[in-house]
Amino acid sequence: MTSARPATPTELDYFVEGMDCPSCVRRIEGALDRLPGAHGARTNLTRQSLTLTLDETRTSRSTLEATLRDLGHPAHALGGPGAAPPAPRAWYRTAQGRLVLTTGALLGAAALLGQLLPTLAPWLYGAATLLGAAPLARKALAAARAGDPFSINTLVTLAAVGALLIGEQAEAAVVVFLFAVGELLEGVAVGRARSGIQALAALAPKTALLLRGDRVLEVPADALKVGQTVQVQPGGRVPADGTILDGQSSLDDSPVTGESVPVHKGPGDAVYAGSVNAGGVLRVRVDREASDNTIARIIHMVEQAEASRAPVARFIDRFSRVYTPIVVLVAALTAFVPPLLGAPLTEWVYRGVALLLIGCPCALVLSVPAAITSAVSAGARRGLLIKGGAALEALGNVRTAAFDKTGTLTAGHPQVTDVTGIGLDDAAVLTLAAAAEQGSSHPLGRALLAAHAALGTPLHAAQDARALPGQAALARVDGADVAVGSPRYAREHADLSAAEARVAQLEDQGKTVVVLLVDGAVRGLIALRDEPRPDAQAAIQDLRALGVTPVMLTGDNDRTGQAVARTLGLELHAQLLPEDKLRLIRDLQRQGGVVMIGDGINDAPALAAADVGVAMGGGTDVALETAHVALLRPQVRAAADLIRLSRATMRVIRQNVAFAVGLKLVFLITTLLGLTGLWPAVLSDTGATALVTANALRLLRFRGGEQD
Repeated sequence: MTSARPATPTELDYFVEGMDCPSCVRRIEGALDRLPGAHGARTNLTRQSLTLTLDETRTSRSTLEATLRDLGHPAHALGGPGAAPPAPRAWYRTAQGRLVLTTGALLGAAALLGQLLPTLAPWLYGAATLLGAAPLARKALAAARAGDPFSINTLVTLAAVGALLIGEQAEAAVVVFLFAVGELLEGVAVGRARSGIQALAALAPKTALLLRGDRVLEVPADALKVGQTVQVQPGGRVPADGTILDGQSSLDDSPVTGESVPVHKGPGDAVYAGSVNAGGVLRVRVDREASDNTIARIIHMVEQAEASRAPVARFIDRFSRVYTPIVVLVAALTAFVPPLLGAPLTEWVYRGVALLLIGCPCALVLSVPAAITSAVSAGARRGLLIKGGAALEALGNVRTAAFDKTGTLTAGHPQVTDVTGIGLDDAAVLTLAAAAEQGSSHPLGRALLAAHAALGTPLHAAQDARALPGQAALARVDGADVAVGSPRYAREHADLSAAEARVAQLEDQGKTVVVLLVDGAVRGLIALRDEPRPDAQAAIQDLRALGVTPVMLTGDNDRTGQAVARTLGLELHAQLLPEDKLRLIRDLQRQGGVVMIGDGINDAPALAAADVGVAMGGGTDVALETAHVALLRPQVRAAADLIRLSRATMRVIRQNVAFAVGLKLVFLITTLLGLTGLWPAVLSDTGATALVTANALRLLRFRGGEQD
């Protein structure tokens, strides 16, 4: 007899209606934590999505969906993780929009009839209240069952019912209507913040011109496969990430990198899906499918950024969990203790109900994520990909900016300037060095390969190729052990004394020298030079103006490093191995926060150890995946923009908290003194929510540069 095999848990992906705020997320996640068999729930405000693994032998899919529906968040199954959510609907077509229009119409009718038939007005006000409070009560009950008895819906429901019980039907209706309007505005505002990212998906064209033999076929862009060749007409958009095979043109990469100046590209250069071809006809080899192109990865990164919450957001979330029950207790004491001492019952119940509304934590809870979402969206549109609120907050507190040299402060396009053979001719030196470096992604290795290609001779095969990061490239070529390494490496493994004077002479000229070793003997010197980026000096000045100390960490020799450091005016630490950079980052952290900016290739340990690691990689896999932040713009000055954006965001967050808390304190005092009533109380929350949301949306206009 065979036993039944256990059912395999199913991974589900849903679009969740009305998931527009952190409290919604907390409510949903709390409910799912209590469902047997539901594991790994991940919510995403940008996509309004929920992904989880469900064991349907313990909880059925219909039960899961009913739970979400009871919470007021109907869920619609998507095609799978990463599937596109439904197109957004106009606000008046949403459930919240219809609720606002209906309750508003009843409220208006009651106000009008109150002038003509005063006896009917209380009934209409009561109907508007019950209609608007019914969905809130359902959500409050579902949230209580899910372990959140003090949700915002609970507070408003209690306030509305309390107002009806003491005969304040008109104010109860106004409270429910204003709260519904506030929730609608919150959803619209969050939609604006997420639309900046979702609009990226529309940048890549829907069709492509596929070259098949001598024919040109129009095909869907998402059907393109790696290795196929497409044609890009002048004025058209590049349909896929790829490499130019034929043709030259200026391309506008601003949709992807944020760089507004068109970049001239030709054969061998990489292009991005969504870039605009401003010049000639291009033939492009497809290197990535649509689901994996740079735009898709940017969208995915920004969507996942909210998983890394800022410390200040975590603090406010914890605070609100304690704050709301205290507000309910204070409201209850206010409503019932004074009457026990002889005060008028109705008057103090009225004030207690008003306190419930003042205690709604919506504006406070929204104050941080609204700003973080807007800042991440603004950064992404400028080619600054920030992987979450924690990195964004930390950037504003850094005191030191540590830069790698090659490919970061310099353009990363070194060229061979001198070749000196020692027992070999110059061509043989280049041939052996290029053979050892083939397949290298390091800028110096690519420069050696380019110099060899100019000779027009075949590239020799290499066996057992490997790299010692920061030291040398090793391989066996034509039966000999070949190493291409730094002078430091050469001194440790061979006798370099005969070539020391030439090495010093080249390094004094600001050049990087690599030494060719063949079977343990020095056989050649190759000098390369890489010029600083045009904006590097301005970047250093920007950082100093922001109170950040720039330093350069390089594996290059001291003389070459000094030539760049003197030009740019910053402190130098040279001849560093990856572990040396890691040690220096930790030393610098004793003086305050450190941001490390590197090329994302040899700097991984330092990037990971820094408070914030920033990878400059022009959209490469390493740049997008290694560090906390990736710069798609080929400009080192963007590092200062990151700090400006972080400081602007933290300033907005402080303002938002002040708005939220300040308004509540004012209305708390005026309510206890009997100066304000229910509808001003709900305005203290709705108004504060509108203020913090509008203030956060200002970050979408961030332009960098002189903005601080």
